[in-house]
Amino acid sequence: MRAKTAEGERDIYADLVIGADGRHAITHTRANLELRDFGAPIDVLWMRLSKRPDDPLQSLGFFQHGKLLVLLDRGDYFQVGFVIPKGDLDQIKQRGLPALHRDIIQLGPFLQDRITELDDWSKIKLLTVQINRLKKWCRDGLLCIGDNAHAMSPAGGVGINLAVQDAVATANLLAAKLRERAVSVTELEEVQKRREFPVRFIQALQVQIHSRINGRTSGAGNKLPFLPRLFLWFPFLRGIPARLIGIGPRPEHIHSPSIY
Repeated sequence: MRAKTAEGERDIYADLVIGADGRHAITHTRANLELRDFGAPIDVLWMRLSKRPDDPLQSLGFFQHGKLLVLLDRGDYFQVGFVIPKGDLDQIKQRGLPALHRDIIQLGPFLQDRITELDDWSKIKLLTVQINRLKKWCRDGLLCIGDNAHAMSPAGGVGINLAVQDAVATANLLAAKLRERAVSVTELEEVQKRREFPVRFIQALQVQIHSRINGRTSGAGNKLPFLPRLFLWFPFLRGIPARLIGIGPRPEHIHSPSIY
């Protein structure tokens, strides 16, 4: 691998390079690995608003006519995510901040007394949503994991969980071998075989979520899809999506090799 440093270019030699450089990866681009894009009709505006003692206790999200406002409790403030149609940020800016304020308040009316905290566009960050995955995660001397191998939507917040699980699976399958020798492409492919099922499963769910929540006003009404409504009607079922989000359909556990 060749790197540019303050002292000039350096050649770095390794038995294996792990590409964990995220969804805008240089490694898989330079390696000419084929990327399959499944499309995401949304982007997300991230911002923060202060939290008040009398705010509603259940304030995770508000859904209405295809629009979604997400509030993550950070103690003394809310991390706010507002779903918009993909590529519509310039149009939203042309409408002006007051129009964006109204759109947010329409979904979360209790935020009206602090919405003017968003008084400059620099306080609002754009998260470009992607759902994609590499057809092959590796080639000789290179293995891609995490967002590099499979960019996830923020829906469910599972991207970091899957990335960490990729790393654990990689260590379990390759660490002992790398103590002795370089690993073959066939051995690298075992990581993809192990991790591709949970990635496919979660991405399929995210595509379905985006078909319902796309940031555009729709005629679908305010009702959530049937499955999420089941979780509202029967609280004991909520552990199912919590387990899928927190642990995933294929949990990974560290298996340290014996050291002699």
